[in-house]
Amino acid sequence: MNPTEPLRPAIPGGRIMLVGLGPGAHEHLTARARAAIAEADTVIGYVTYIRLVAELLEGKEVIRKSMTEELDRAIEALARARQGRKVALISSGDAGVYGMAGPTFEVLFQAGWTPDSGIEVEIVPGASALNTCAALVGAPLTHDFCAISLSDLLTPWPTIARRLDAVAYADFVVALYNPRSGRRTGQIVEAQRLFLRHRDPATPVAIVKSAYRPKQRIEFTTLERMTEADIGMLTTVLIGNSQTFVRDGLMVTPRGYASKYALDAGERATVDGEQSGRSLSTGLEGWLATIRASGRSATELADTYRLPEAYIRVALAGAEAPV
Repeated sequence: MNPTEPLRPAIPGGRIMLVGLGPGAHEHLTARARAAIAEADTVIGYVTYIRLVAELLEGKEVIRKSMTEELDRAIEALARARQGRKVALISSGDAGVYGMAGPTFEVLFQAGWTPDSGIEVEIVPGASALNTCAALVGAPLTHDFCAISLSDLLTPWPTIARRLDAVAYADFVVALYNPRSGRRTGQIVEAQRLFLRHRDPATPVAIVKSAYRPKQRIEFTTLERMTEADIGMLTTVLIGNSQTFVRDGLMVTPRGYASKYALDAGERATVDGEQSGRSLSTGLEGWLATIRASGRSATELADTYRLPEAYIRVALAGAEAPV
């Protein structure tokens, strides 16, 4: 089937359910994910994901695809849905996070599909590797974080490198997806090189392989030594920010309460100069007042705060930044 050919009238009842399996263990499947698989006539997925839910597939048409055949999976799902079948197109984690939701909509739109064209599409959310790996190692995502895939199969390396450099500079906690494969061994080394430009070599790193699966493995290391760890395609790498710490086998990123509150004998007290329920004294309004009263140049302030000089100039002028 060519997905670009005009969408013929579908047989009533056709449906595509994009099902996120979470980490794969049955106790972590949502009730809706189980129900969607039960409702399906056809289940389509990468062979490893099919194995994760094999006990739920009795009596169903099962279509197994290889690692790089995402578009083929989506095309098969559309073909079955056109026949009036209910299709569960499964992804590990969440179907919308490096999963099958994106390529499926690409195929559908190329074929002329619209939400009222007779084929219903449902996305069934599941916990992504970001969440499941974090849960195993503590609370590393309590403050701002992002995810970056190191796979350059579909994304140019300069694009990936710019993203890595930007988030390392900006002090995000970062989850690296697809960090290394049998053929792609240099990307994790380059990621480390970029992070070391901006981060302390002792920055905590958690390496989680096969989260909540029989071969689960967790290793704590540092940014300086993370490439020495056992890292593969079933691994997620969690890199802490400048405040992240590891204690008693738990990786924790503080939310920032210490900037506003002090705990004394179990009682919470507000730090001098701060108010409960109000922005920090170094929040936007307080920061603007500080830089405007400093008498320092935009160049000096840009260097101090690691912000673009053009942005500082607008802030000093008291004008809104141009859109």
